[in-house]
Amino acid sequence: MKIAVCVKQVPDSWAEKKMIDSRLDREGVDAVLNDLDEYAVEEALRIVEAHGGNDEGGPHTITIITMGPERASEAVRKALSMGANDAILISDSALAGSDALATSAVLAKTIVDGGFDLVICGTESTDARMSVVPAMLSARLGWAQMTFASKVEVDPGAATISITRVTEAGVDQIKATLPAVVSVVEKINEPRYPSFKGIMAAKKKTIETRDLATVGVTPVSAWSEVKDSALRPARSAGVIVTDSGDGGSALATFLAEKKLI
Repeated sequence: MKIAVCVKQVPDSWAEKKMIDSRLDREGVDAVLNDLDEYAVEEALRIVEAHGGNDEGGPHTITIITMGPERASEAVRKALSMGANDAILISDSALAGSDALATSAVLAKTIVDGGFDLVICGTESTDARMSVVPAMLSARLGWAQMTFASKVEVDPGAATISITRVTEAGVDQIKATLPAVVSVVEKINEPRYPSFKGIMAAKKKTIETRDLATVGVTPVSAWSEVKDSALRPARSAGVIVTDSGDGGSALATFLAEKKLI
């Protein structure tokens, strides 16, 4: 069974973000592996460990796939240090400013050519918070869509997969035939910390870099763009109410003015 895990390098959640020419500044801040993608990597590792492991020459493999600049290899290395086998980095200047539609087109072509049986994604990236790429991949590939999974079970022999997902209406249990696209929520597992051995091993693992010509996709124009942006207003000073016997009324008046009551 060949598993692909789609990940993304994003600005550190703690970094102060700003826009440059209607695009998020990614060069001026620390970049990390998207937190929510770590759950996808961990789930892929748990699946193969439950069915014989992903050691070199074994029946199961995990490939990390990402699209981004050359520095995205740093995030990929972390996924490799967790235990994935190898990685594919799609990097091309023509992809700068790509939206979810363009991204899903490039990822889908890479997945098809790779002959993967299962694709696992995090629910969303922490920079855009769109949560649409897994569904777009499913539509482009024509594979079963198994999104927001809180539990995943795979039977490689029967080529089936089942998930549990929590919805507003209750708990759904869904079963499908592989190949399939799965996105997992953060409550599904606890991502492992890379061991020293894993970190050293990751340095020797292959990251194949491809441009659009190698992938076989023509440049795809973004269907969306940021037209305007503004800095968040500075936080205003708080209001101090001196209680002279009417503190409760003053508080109620303040909350009413803010339309909180």
